[in-house]
Amino acid sequence: MTLLGTLGVAVIGAGRMGADHVRRINDVISGARVAAVVDIDRARAEAASDGIEGCTAFTDPAAAMAAPDVDAVLIASPGPAHEAALLAAFERDLPVLCEKPLTPDPASALRVLAAEARLGHRRVQVGFMRRYDADYLKLKRLIDERAFGRTLILHNKHRNADTPPGFTDAMTIHDSAVHEIDVTRWLLDEEITAVRVLRPAASGEAPEGLNDPQLILFETATGRLVDTELFVNCGFGYQVTCEAVGERGAARIGDEQGVFTSAGGRWGTGIAPGFVERFEDAYDRQVQRWADATRRGEVEGPSCWDGYAAAAVCEAAVRAQATAGERVTVDLVERPALYR
Repeated sequence: MTLLGTLGVAVIGAGRMGADHVRRINDVISGARVAAVVDIDRARAEAASDGIEGCTAFTDPAAAMAAPDVDAVLIASPGPAHEAALLAAFERDLPVLCEKPLTPDPASALRVLAAEARLGHRRVQVGFMRRYDADYLKLKRLIDERAFGRTLILHNKHRNADTPPGFTDAMTIHDSAVHEIDVTRWLLDEEITAVRVLRPAASGEAPEGLNDPQLILFETATGRLVDTELFVNCGFGYQVTCEAVGERGAARIGDEQGVFTSAGGRWGTGIAPGFVERFEDAYDRQVQRWADATRRGEVEGPSCWDGYAAAAVCEAAVRAQATAGERVTVDLVERPALYR
């Protein structure tokens, strides 16, 4: 198999995630380089590209994609801008790593799905990075191998120290719970069919108007149940756990991170301050795998279908937030042949 040479990547979006991906491609992974950085704020694009040899700053994604040294695209702009960038990439048949969400809602995700299907081949990998986390990969193997029999229940915790100003109930689904939505579908290899959202007594530390914490319940196509404690203003750090309960045992990840110490009358380990630190290795592994597959002329990882399915579950979950714990079904179109 012949590999392409060093992959020239246009990074679209130079905010927190985009700048981190620029650093990752430039300093961490192999086989790729940052050929262009795009942001509507030219100064921010120039700051992110500064010091990178052969890297050009742009304000227009289409112009960056037209550059002769751009072979692939990494989209890290805000979700509402993803559809236009993806369609522009399809016009040039460029491979794409698109940060979640694929798009913010099922209708726009379906338009992207249809556009990719017209190409006749996959071009997009969606950035659900937990699928590349070492502990999640181990848990996935245990579930697939039925090490404890068939998995019946998943228990998730998703805690964040605090939220930025203006964070809303809907954002707790689209920005946070979306990860549990994707790992549920991936770990159990089936679709989520219904959602309930329960609201315990609100934390006094939660911003006014935000229901926090929340308990989200998913049902899957074969009747398995998944619960997620979502607490986005817990105050003490970023903590993600997942426990798979099988017929003959259980396995849990996320309880520990880093070195476990005993000193000064205390014992324990640290808690990551945020998602970037907690999943840094997963982000590195994801981008490296994407670059390697792209250089082989292949596309792997989460697809546009996974992005669409996550958007559909998010839409159902937001509807469920407006009820008193009522069950809301998830509406999915028939899965296209390209993604089977």
